Amino acid sequence: MPSSVRKTPPLIDAQVHVEGFVQVREARRSELVEDYVELIADLIADGREARQVDIATRLGVAQPTVAKALKRLVKEGWAVQRPYRGVFLTPAGEALAVEMRARHQTVERFLLALGVDADSARRDAEGIEHHVSEATLAAFEAFVRKADGHG
Repeated sequence: MPSSVRKTPPLIDAQVHVEGFVQVREARRSELVEDYVELIADLIADGREARQVDIATRLGVAQPTVAKALKRLVKEGWAVQRPYRGVFLTPAGEALAVEMRARHQTVERFLLALGVDADSARRDAEGIEHHVSEATLAAFEAFVRKADGHG
């Protein structure tokens, strides 16, 4: 066989394969909640209420889509809605928002340390933050500390 033709690598162990797909499916399920909670926290921290119209504008979706998502957040205990007042996070929602903001910042700093331009790093971190494991996130943090001369 010529050296330019590579053999297909063997499949990984089935259980390892399963674990990877389970992780991805779980990340997809939680991604919507995490994005909404993080945005609600950001809007409130910016000195405003988190109104449905503002959430829709920032996520680029229709208000009925936001209304449906907010019902889910309330049902799952992440947020409360007050008539004519907007959306507020529960303590659990606030804790999740802090966690997601930290994950986002870690991924973004990692991408910047690799030389990714700021705009791409910001946009890419928005998706990656939901899909990296704790072990990978810790490796990102260690890499950034080392790149900053702190490790």
